[in-house]
Amino acid sequence: MAVPKRKVSRMKRGFRRSTDALAQPAYVEDKDSGELRRPHHVDLKSGMYRGRQILQAKDDA
Repeated sequence: MAVPKRKVSRMKRGFRRSTDALAQPAYVEDKDSGELRRPHHVDLKSGMYRGRQILQAKDDA
C-alpha cells in the first residue's frame, strides 16, 4: 500500500485544489448586435464570426 512520506503542506494542497473551483462562463457583448455571446463562438442570432457570415441568420418569424 502506498503511504505518503511527508505531510502535504496547506500551500501545496491549495495549489492542487485551486483548479477545483467552478468558474462562470465568460460572455462578451457583440459589437454589431449588442447581444451577449461566448468569446470565440459564432453569434447564432446573426450567424457572424469575426466579421464573416458563417451560418444562415435565424428568422424571428
